[in-house]
Amino acid sequence: MPHTVTVERDDAVAVVTLQRPEARNALDLALKEDLLAALEEVGADTTVRAVVLTGAGPAFCVGQDLREHVASLESGAWATQRTVERHYGPLAEALTTMPKPVIAAVRGACVGAGLGIALACDLRVLADDAVLGTAFGGVGLTFDTGLSATLTWAVGAARARELVLLGETFDAESAVGWGIGGRVVPAADVLPTARELARRLAAGPTLAHAASKRLVAAATTRPLTETLAAEAAEQDALGRSADHREAVDAFLARRSPTFTAR
Repeated sequence: MPHTVTVERDDAVAVVTLQRPEARNALDLALKEDLLAALEEVGADTTVRAVVLTGAGPAFCVGQDLREHVASLESGAWATQRTVERHYGPLAEALTTMPKPVIAAVRGACVGAGLGIALACDLRVLADDAVLGTAFGGVGLTFDTGLSATLTWAVGAARARELVLLGETFDAESAVGWGIGGRVVPAADVLPTARELARRLAAGPTLAHAASKRLVAAATTRPLTETLAAEAAEQDALGRSADHREAVDAFLARRSPTFTAR
């Protein structure tokens, strides 16, 4: 894997790390493309059953690399639209549709597209030093990386408008209170906590986790009647799985189940 992103495997858990700490993991072209490749790799790897996404150094991700962006603008290229279509949209889609849980381990700055990436993950563990924000208005732009949807789903339309229009940053405790984060821990404990959650999820029913992700995503955009039909279809498929039979047998035998993602 290229040096701007690393992938570390620990049994059934993969830890994907943004590796531009000197730039607070600002998203230049290389990092965006390497991250897409890393997510495709771990998403397709059936031995990986949960993923942790984090950033090296004191920041999770400060969003688009503005130095690179300015150079692109000065060259006359319409880079903003291209990178949204080529990178930011696909990054959000890769995370939200990955058939296994993804946990964002967030330290320090998490703004702009960095916030979009974190909200495209399924769970978020926030450091007590985390600083989050939309940041788009400050550079005369609006949402990307799916944030207009994921932020609104998390905090509601009124709060989402306030956060993007005022552009004010907020701390980890506020993020948890608004539904953006799941828990706040000391900065030194962020990655260990995320790893432990990932191990717990990796030991669970991966097929059911994937189905749950699909149902939650779809429920925000379709009528209840379609949601009920989708739930029935997913439950029917899971009811035929080896994992379901193992879980029932384990329950009746009063033992812990061993899931195999089959």
